[in-house]
Amino acid sequence: MIQSRILVVDDEPQMLEVCFDTLCKLPDTDVVVEKHSTRAVDMVTEEPWDLLIADIRMPKVNGVELVRIAKEQDPGLVVLMLTAFPTVDTAVECMKLGATDYLIKPIKPDELRSNVRRLLEEKRLREENRLLRRQVERDYRMGEMIGKSRSAQAVFETIERIAPADIDVLILGETGTGKELVARNIHHYSKRKDQRFVPVDCGAIPEDLLESELFGHERGAFTGANEKSMGLLEFANKGTFFLDEVGHLPQKLQAKLLRVLQERKIRRVGGTQEMDIDVRLIAATSLDLDEEIKHNRFRQDLYYRINVGRVDVPPLRDRSEDIVLIASHYLTLYAMQMDKEDVDVDPELFEVLKYYHWPGNVRELQNIVKRTLAMARSNRVTVDDLPDEIVVAAACCPSGHETGFFKLREQHVVSFERQYLSELLKTTRGDVTQAAEQAQIPRGTFYRLMKKNNLDPEFFRV
Repeated sequence: MIQSRILVVDDEPQMLEVCFDTLCKLPDTDVVVEKHSTRAVDMVTEEPWDLLIADIRMPKVNGVELVRIAKEQDPGLVVLMLTAFPTVDTAVECMKLGATDYLIKPIKPDELRSNVRRLLEEKRLREENRLLRRQVERDYRMGEMIGKSRSAQAVFETIERIAPADIDVLILGETGTGKELVARNIHHYSKRKDQRFVPVDCGAIPEDLLESELFGHERGAFTGANEKSMGLLEFANKGTFFLDEVGHLPQKLQAKLLRVLQERKIRRVGGTQEMDIDVRLIAATSLDLDEEIKHNRFRQDLYYRINVGRVDVPPLRDRSEDIVLIASHYLTLYAMQMDKEDVDVDPELFEVLKYYHWPGNVRELQNIVKRTLAMARSNRVTVDDLPDEIVVAAACCPSGHETGFFKLREQHVVSFERQYLSELLKTTRGDVTQAAEQAQIPRGTFYRLMKKNNLDPEFFRV
C-alpha cells in the first residue's frame, strides 16, 4: 500500500522512542527517527517526506533552522513542532516557519497519534483537491446507457459479466460510441464502486506532461516542479483507473505502464521509492491496435496485458433501431434543461435521423439534438429545425430505396433551389443584396445557397 513517510527529529532518545512506538502503529506509515539534527538536514534535502516532527530546541541545528531548510526543499511539507517551553512567541514563531501545529512536552501518545493522523489526512485531501482542479477530464456522460438492439444488449451482458471479476479491461469502439460510459458502468457494478473512478485521456494531455500526470513527481524532478505532486494512478488507489485513447500512449510510457500492471507498483518521476497501488485498469481506444502493433506503434505485450476482459462497442449506424430511443431521451433531457415545456416532435424528424449515417456516433446525435432544440422556431420541432447538412446527408444516404420519399424530396428541393435562385438573380441582374431582400433571407445565407448550387452572380450581370 502507499505509505506516508514521517521523520521525527529530537535530541532526546526517550522522546524518539515514544514517538516511534506511538506512530509505527498507524496504518500505511513509515516512521524514521533521528537524534542528530545535522544528519536530519541531509535527510530532508535528499529524501521525500510527508510529515516532519521536530523539537524546537536542539544543539547545532535547532528546529527553526531545520524547518526552514526543509520548507525550502518542499514547500508542501507538513510540519509538527515539539516544545517544552510553550509561550505565545513560540507559537507565533512556529506558524511563521510554516508549521501546521505544535505539541507541548511531555507528549501524550494518544494526542500525538491523533494529531499526526489528522495532519496526514489533511495533507492527503489538499493533494487530492489540487489534483482534481488540474485534472484534464472530458465530459462525455450520456445519461443512462440506452439501447434495445441486439448489439446494445450484448454490450450490457458483457458489462454484467466483466464488472464483478475485477480484471483489467480493454474497450474498443469508434469515437463517440460511449466508451467512457461503458467504463463507468463497469466501475459502478464492481466491488470498487464506492472508490474513485479516475479518467484520463492520453490524447488530451501534452506528451511531455503525461508521465508526470500519470505517475506524479518529486520536487525538482524537472523545471517547474517546485513541490512533489501525486499522480493520477496514485490518486486512483483502491479504485478504477480509466485510460482513454491508450493507443496514443507514447512508447516510453507504454513500457512503464506495463511494469505497473505487472508489479502493481509505481514510482514518481524523479523519485527512488516504489509505492504499492491497488487499481483496476480499464483502457479504451478508437484505434485498430492490431495495425498499431504491426507498425510497432503499440507494444504487443501491453496489448495482451490489458486485453483480459474486452468490450466491443458498436457504432450507432449498426444499431439504427436505437436511434429514436436515444434521440427521444435527449430531446426530453435538453427540453428540461432549456426550460422548454410541451415540446412536440414531428415523427418525420425521427425518420431523417434514422437515415443519417452518424459518423460521430452517439456523441454527434447528442449534439445535433441539443442544437436542433435550441434553434427550434416553436415548441413543435420539425425537420426544418434540423441542420441542413443532416437532412441532405440523410437524403443521400444509400439505403436501397433510390426512389424513396427522402431521395425524391431532396431531388425536388435541389431542383427548386437552383431554379428559384437563378430566377431571382436574373430579375436583379446579379445584385445579391437585392435578391436576398426579395427572398427574405440573410445575404450570407443567399451566398451559401449560391455556392451550394454553383451559381455565379457575374453570369447574370448582363
